[in-house]
Amino acid sequence: MQLSIILTSKYRLLSLAAIVDVFETANRFLKDDGKPALFQITLVGAKEMQTLPENISHIPYRPFTDGELYDLIFIPAFGPVDLAQTVAENSCFIPWLHEQYKNDATLASYCTGAFLLAASGLLNNKRATTHVDAADKLAASFPQIKLQQEAVVTQDANIYTSGGATSGFHLKLALIQKYCGRELAVRIAKVFSIDMDRENQAYFGHFSPIEAHDDELVMRVQHKIKNEFPEIKSIEEAIADIPASRRNLVRRFKQATGITPIRYLQKTKIEAAKKLLENTEKGLFEIMLSAGYNDMKNFRQLFKQNTGMTPKAYRNKFAMRFEPII
Repeated sequence: MQLSIILTSKYRLLSLAAIVDVFETANRFLKDDGKPALFQITLVGAKEMQTLPENISHIPYRPFTDGELYDLIFIPAFGPVDLAQTVAENSCFIPWLHEQYKNDATLASYCTGAFLLAASGLLNNKRATTHVDAADKLAASFPQIKLQQEAVVTQDANIYTSGGATSGFHLKLALIQKYCGRELAVRIAKVFSIDMDRENQAYFGHFSPIEAHDDELVMRVQHKIKNEFPEIKSIEEAIADIPASRRNLVRRFKQATGITPIRYLQKTKIEAAKKLLENTEKGLFEIMLSAGYNDMKNFRQLFKQNTGMTPKAYRNKFAMRFEPII
């Protein structure tokens, strides 16, 4: 099986190295069992020659223009970059991805690599995921996608996508199970200490609102929510002094930030509650009030909708607890 990894502009080295490591380990286990190595790994780039990092310099390299066809193609994550600009820089790969997919290649994007797949149009009307913190931007930029924001891995019509960072290991496990069987996938999971039962990445999210835009009215609403969210009970309170109709402001707000004002207010409140659960010993009732809610049932429901777990489970997973060093 011909497996290729695209060396995109501004790829994240960690995701690239992880793909190589996992599939080389799968090959080694197959050989240990007296079977031939299955995955023939090739790095594919836009240049005739490319300097490779030392830890992957042993992997064969080819330019994507050489006409080779592949069975499985990985798009690694991008680093902390301007995603729109980076996708534009990598647009040369888009016709190649279409050609490979037309010839029955399986495509797999790792984390924010989904943005390049989305730009190709191959994800239109398909289920997909990406890093939870980039999901709103993906949805706003490519509304034709059936975004599964909380999903760790998605598969739709021979295209796979994964969530952020360690979710990429679940993507690789899914593909190893597909091509090599469950037994080898479990073996790989144990070697790399991967919890195979993770089905939700929402609790890893961190709300970082988009503020780099030129809409002053939207910015006024954002600032009001940021500074007064505990007192704001409805979006009408947040926009009461804004000289624009509700309908017009909602449209502009979503265009500028990627989400509606109601969702923005909710995310701001839940993010505040998460920080208190992580860093304080305050009781849940006090945290609820500090976040701007006054109904415990409603607060619990909204918290679980946003994080995939209850406030108590979230605190148990992320609270700062350190044993004293003696």
